[in-house]
Amino acid sequence: MKQIKAFVHRNRIADVIRALKSKGYNSLSIVDVKGMLDALDEKERDYSIELGVETITEVKMELICEDHCIEEAVKIIREKARTGQSNAGWVYVFEVLEAYPIE
Repeated sequence: MKQIKAFVHRNRIADVIRALKSKGYNSLSIVDVKGMLDALDEKERDYSIELGVETITEVKMELICEDHCIEEAVKIIREKARTGQSNAGWVYVFEVLEAYPIE
């Protein structure tokens, strides 16, 4: 099993989620985070006093899937999260060593 973590622009996440869910990927977690992707426009720009730098609100998406699904899931995320900028986001893949249900 693998975990995919993706950091994408907020205005692209709905298309990413729709595309993933249409292919049966349902183990998704989504959270807004402060990040340093290039802002798409002035409305996205923010300045964090705590961090002392310009930030944007981006989305961190986490997805758990079987090893054989990684290539397809990453392709979907990269296509649907595309903004045309060189710094439009990142996708990371991690090994899941063990998983336990909560009952």
